[in-house]
Amino acid sequence: MSDDRERDAALTRAVQLREQDQAGQAREQLVELAERYPQDAEIAYQTAWAHDVLGLEREAVPFYERALAGAGLSPEDRHGAFLGLGSTHRVLGSYGVASQTLRRGLDEFPDDPALQAFLGMALYNQGESREAVRLLLRTLAATSGDRRVQGYRRAIEYYADDLDGVQQTDEEPQEKS
Repeated sequence: MSDDRERDAALTRAVQLREQDQAGQAREQLVELAERYPQDAEIAYQTAWAHDVLGLEREAVPFYERALAGAGLSPEDRHGAFLGLGSTHRVLGSYGVASQTLRRGLDEFPDDPALQAFLGMALYNQGESREAVRLLLRTLAATSGDRRVQGYRRAIEYYADDLDGVQQTDEEPQEKS
């Protein structure tokens, strides 16, 4: 069996283990593969994912970074690596790095609602509540299939950019006694 075939078969087995809720075994196999193929972006991505599933976020970071630095990831996996790395940095409290990572992802995948949602969370964590709410409202308006949300889409989009806007009147509001 050629080296490529061995690599592909081993990677497939490890991913299947992760998908079958056997992430510990998957992680062991993927770490071995990552050592054997240190330049392989797909193996690095799958290794990061296995660490994340197990709650080993700190250990996942270098694998995500290796995956994004390498070549050969499918667009779907590259998107997943940006999302995973950004989310992982947010969970670890590295909110600025999370925002930077998610924005890099949005540079490659503009208007992606998942990246926008995680960026909204990271912005909130950075104390940028206005920008977080704006982004989340725009994402909701653009992606919701709910008929009521869609019925108010224009208003939601308008107010997303003008959260503090109030209508000016000549009258003072009446207080209830």
